[in-house]
Amino acid sequence: VQLQASGGGVVQAGDSLRLSCAASGSSFSSSVMGWFRQAPGKEREFVGALNRNGSKAFYQDSLKGRVTISRDIAKNTMFLQMKMLKPEDTAIYYCAARSAHYGLIRKTPADYAYWGQGTQVTVSS
Repeated sequence: VQLQASGGGVVQAGDSLRLSCAASGSSFSSSVMGWFRQAPGKEREFVGALNRNGSKAFYQDSLKGRVTISRDIAKNTMFLQMKMLKPEDTAIYYCAARSAHYGLIRKTPADYAYWGQGTQVTVSS
């Protein structure tokens, strides 16, 4: 699976933003797909993920209510919708996929085999 994240930019606090992750490869529709983010000087952290068939999402507790993950199978694309953005949301956002062998959602970056290049989100106050 090859992944390409896009949609980042500079926004104001309180704004909304939707990131996209375009995927190539036959296993997209059968892989656990996730979003992570990494702020300067910090470790990469879990944002949320979709189960294999896209029917269930799991989010980082601190982000619940502000983020929504979805996907469009026909377009091989996953989305991260974020609202009420805060300056502390500033980070590089990455999309990732687990190997198709694994069906469980995990929050650890090491559990994801495939990564996009990341897209920068900057939230100004």
